[in-house]
Amino acid sequence: MRKMFGWAFVGLVISGGFRSDLAFQAQEYYPIPVSQGTNRSKDTPGGGEACRDAACDVLEVEDEELIKYSYLSRDVENLSANFSPTRREALVFPPSQTLLSDTQNVTVSESMSSAADEIEQFQQVMEWAIVQHLHEQSMADIIQAIAHQFLGTPYKAGLLDQSAEETLVVTLQEFDCVLFVETVLAIARTIARQDYSYPTFVTHIQDQRYQNGQLHGYCSRLHYFSAWIHDNQKRGTVTNITQALGGIPLNKRLNFMSTHRHRYPQLVNNQANYHCILEMEAQLNAVSLEYIPTDQVHHSYNQLQSGDIIGIATNIAGLDVTHTGFIYRQSDGGIRLIHASPAGAVTISSDLQQYVGNIKNAIGILVVRPNDLR
Repeated sequence: MRKMFGWAFVGLVISGGFRSDLAFQAQEYYPIPVSQGTNRSKDTPGGGEACRDAACDVLEVEDEELIKYSYLSRDVENLSANFSPTRREALVFPPSQTLLSDTQNVTVSESMSSAADEIEQFQQVMEWAIVQHLHEQSMADIIQAIAHQFLGTPYKAGLLDQSAEETLVVTLQEFDCVLFVETVLAIARTIARQDYSYPTFVTHIQDQRYQNGQLHGYCSRLHYFSAWIHDNQKRGTVTNITQALGGIPLNKRLNFMSTHRHRYPQLVNNQANYHCILEMEAQLNAVSLEYIPTDQVHHSYNQLQSGDIIGIATNIAGLDVTHTGFIYRQSDGGIRLIHASPAGAVTISSDLQQYVGNIKNAIGILVVRPNDLR
């Protein structure tokens, strides 16, 4: 494993204001072509030019018109109602050991004069959560409330792979599917414990994204969603409830990254990273994994909670999951998926089983429940 000597790059940009009407229910639907807002290439099946992780957000829709995403224009128009315009300046922090060892003080490079303003914007989000008394809600309701605030936030692939060195990237302006899950979960964990500091939020991001919560180069990232589940469950952040919901074994060898080396910039000319990924895949193949077949998903509806993390299982060779998101439970009992869609933005899908059934190569779902550690 490589050790990280560079500076951790953290880009915090708030995608507009946060609405206070938490009991949102989709009322309008606008189909968004799958090609819109994506960075597709013929070389990557349904994914971006540089995959965020092993999942690659591989979404091939059988019939684009069958999937309609709730995308309320008024939500997008009102994004800037409560807070100042978005800022794109990057925050540069010292090495992560320094940043994360003291959650009360964050030392920011003096050359980045806007850093204090960026952190102040994040604090405004926390103030919104305080006004809403979100900490009094269940973890499920906190997650759904936070996830809903990011409706319309743009999708972008490859956000974690823009630097040759593995750095801690945090952004609230654009997401891939896993980054959306990580960010919402990290914010929810911060609010639930009533620790509203920015360094705590960053600590949660690193804790969720890397093996044992430690950033030690590219190979320490939890690239496969199976690895993400296993590592975060081991440390008590989530619980995999797929088997309890009637899941059956997903019997397949995970080796997509090593057998598609040319699709990962950090693997192409780096033998150390490549061999490390081979070792990681070998270890991961010893971990059992279950999934709920697509035609059985509706049987688990009454047991699903808002904020449950969903992974869409696939029959693509070498892959476990191609997309992720959160359960979005409506007041009428409807079960949907709120996710950063490669179709272009954070959206709320149609009925969960219908949505999964219209994804090419999808065979079902995995369900992971965030733990409430209060």
